[in-house]
Amino acid sequence: MTDQLRGALIGCGFFAVNQMHAWRDVTGADIVAICDRDPARLEIVGDQFGIEHRYSDAAALFADGGFDFVDIATTVQSHRVLVEMAAAHGIPAICQKPFAKTLADAKAMVEICKQAGTPLMVHENFRWQTPIQAVRRVLDSGTIGEPFWGRFSFRSGYDVFSGQPYLAEGKRFIIEDLGIHTLDIARYILGDVGALSARTRRVNPAIRGEDVATILLDHENGATSIVDVSYASKLSTEPFPETLIELDGTHGSLRLSQGYRMEVTSPGGTEISDVSPSLLPWASRPWHNIQESVFAIQQHWTDRLKAGTETSTSGADNLKTFALVEAAYASAASGQTLNIEALLR
Repeated sequence: MTDQLRGALIGCGFFAVNQMHAWRDVTGADIVAICDRDPARLEIVGDQFGIEHRYSDAAALFADGGFDFVDIATTVQSHRVLVEMAAAHGIPAICQKPFAKTLADAKAMVEICKQAGTPLMVHENFRWQTPIQAVRRVLDSGTIGEPFWGRFSFRSGYDVFSGQPYLAEGKRFIIEDLGIHTLDIARYILGDVGALSARTRRVNPAIRGEDVATILLDHENGATSIVDVSYASKLSTEPFPETLIELDGTHGSLRLSQGYRMEVTSPGGTEISDVSPSLLPWASRPWHNIQESVFAIQQHWTDRLKAGTETSTSGADNLKTFALVEAAYASAASGQTLNIEALLR
């Protein structure tokens, strides 16, 4: 790999602008080409970020080459074909979440990149948020002992549909769009999951999919956790886009509460700290928490790609999160508890 990696971004929609801003801040990588089927979006993003090489067709982008990796920021319907196209050209790929339309597709995408020897990372940025990383550090320190119970909560009434109207149109909504992040955080903090049960509900009559979900996780290490997500919660102070966390351990407890306030209780007493994310120059509240994590994961990708080592949210790792999403929908439909290992075989 060269000192300065060259990247191409496919998809110039709502969230891709954050990725383009973050690429400007990343040390060791630049975006040199962009691709989108919408000429207007291609022009807006190209002009805003000074990208000369612009494509309306991904096949033409790959045929011309001139880049070291591709950042796929399209919607899920095109992910498999674009990942396979990248693998066929020997190009490492970052892929937006949700990774694939089905678990079978996700497995196939991981396998084809493995066979091609090309790195594959899912843009699962929530675990890279400053407060989530702070929680991980407390656990790693052993301050609260061995965690045996947790809660990962994202409850909001924020209007996500104004910026992403397509979210209101799908049969699946909150687990696939938001719960996937929260489930990944639960895995990141408490480890892989052996079994899962879930309940869902649609409160907003103007959307097709579910906007409330409650999921019970049995972690392989014996811990139990609850993942609860909602876009139908009307609260006195809107917490969007904060994930709130509660952990009980054998020696103490941790509470990450609204306003990025972390309270850690141990045999030595209680320590309260502010784990707020930084406000990057191009970021805006309340999105700055997510925007900072976009920069963090893209810097992680750049560093690992240069080093030739696997990323934290590799395609193989993300299969375990994707399986939880599929299991949650299946459990909600059947009322049964699902075995995760069976889904991953």
